[in-house]
Amino acid sequence: MDYSSDYSSEGAGILAGLGIGFFIFFFGFFILMIASMWKTFEKAGQPGWACLIPIYSTYIMIKIVGKPDIWLLWCLIPCVNFVFGIWLTNLISKSFGKDEGFTVGLILLSFIFWPILGFGSAKYLGPSAAEAQQGRFGNGFGNPNDPFNQQNPNQF
Repeated sequence: MDYSSDYSSEGAGILAGLGIGFFIFFFGFFILMIASMWKTFEKAGQPGWACLIPIYSTYIMIKIVGKPDIWLLWCLIPCVNFVFGIWLTNLISKSFGKDEGFTVGLILLSFIFWPILGFGSAKYLGPSAAEAQQGRFGNGFGNPNDPFNQQNPNQF
């Protein structure tokens, strides 16, 4: 039997080197994301290790933004979770005093914006930071975009 082949061992070595390089890059990326979320959770007064447990980390994010626990169910339902995940990310950025542009960064360039949130100068302002910045804190009827904006409650 002839066991010769047209494949060279040099090509296999190159592919092994590329595979190891990709693994090291991916492992470094993974560690960066975990460390960033860990610091973000700690800034919000939650345990940092919670970012390591998949569903529990979503639950902690829901606690950070101050939404009810039923949001965890909405984040687990297929197709619905896409909308609630983006909404949750927006509320995370609002809780740290950031705007919608930062939310887009958290979604599209998470490897840049989560470290900015975790290791940067962002301070946790609390779940009502969005309402406070818009001047609606304590008054739900002053916003023109509010569907319940009623000047006269007896108009119906």
